Amino acid sequence: MCGLAAAVFTAAACTSTGAEPLNPELAPRGTVQTTTKPTRQDLSNKVSLTGKVTMNPVFGIVSPVAGQVRYLTLTEPTSTPTRPTRFATVWLDGKPNNVDVPAGSTFGGRLVDDRATVTAGMPIASAKYAGYGIVADINGEQAYQIADAAQGVVQAQIKNGPGPFPCTLLGTIAALPVGTVPAPPPAQPGTDTQPSGSNVPGPPVQQQPQEPSNSSEPTGLRLVCTAPGDVKLINGAAATLELVTATAQNALVVPVEAVAGGQGKGKVDVVGPDGAKQTKDVELGLTDGKVVEIKAGLTGEETLAVPGPNLPPAAPDGQGGPETGSK
Repeated sequence: MCGLAAAVFTAAACTSTGAEPLNPELAPRGTVQTTTKPTRQDLSNKVSLTGKVTMNPVFGIVSPVAGQVRYLTLTEPTSTPTRPTRFATVWLDGKPNNVDVPAGSTFGGRLVDDRATVTAGMPIASAKYAGYGIVADINGEQAYQIADAAQGVVQAQIKNGPGPFPCTLLGTIAALPVGTVPAPPPAQPGTDTQPSGSNVPGPPVQQQPQEPSNSSEPTGLRLVCTAPGDVKLINGAAATLELVTATAQNALVVPVEAVAGGQGKGKVDVVGPDGAKQTKDVELGLTDGKVVEIKAGLTGEETLAVPGPNLPPAAPDGQGGPETGSK
């Protein structure tokens, strides 16, 4: 009887279907494994562009104010101007605002009609730099990144050549239409001919002021800058430009992996003393791709979960938001 009981017990043990014990090496679901704390550091936004050395690059000159543009009549220069050349005034509230082509460049063409109403920052003329420049084509996204960095610091590096060296920005990054130069008005009839059979000389022909005969082709979005005079450049050589668009001193930063969101708004998971997570909204600033600036929403003393919170997927068109709870 005892042997039978032992046999039954053994069989039951071999065929048991009870739950197996949990692996003690695995933490419970939802446990935060990696955390980080905000730190402070100087931060800068940089945009890297690919360009090349170009002879006599064309750049755009913008209106300084909103108003009506009035072009001046220019004469063809006999040499590269060493002083700024005034080519237009923009009238606002009865006051003229002068616009010049910088020294070392020549007038290229008008980009809008005379007496046209223009806005501040709108390209109104093209100009041609006399010498070597570095030209980098940019796309729309990059244009908005650097639009407010007209006085930004640009560093250039020639591939297998000089650099890095500072590169001075010329004009605007905006795309330019065709630059045109109006033809001079025709001479008055009879002023350049003599009566038939007469030996009496006719009146002297009045020479009309001649505007520069050159014009400019349209351009896409691009950045143009010039190197210091002691830098040797070769036309067509490849170059890399790095533009600092913004800086922040002693900024509060966290790793980009700890943040969800973008375009100035984000969310982070703050870990409490008990390990529980609370999602908080934060205002984002600059980023270098490794850390991102927290402009508001954190004090700097928090502990954050890494990775950051998962944002819910967007709802299909015509439907409500994601469902929560169980059915």
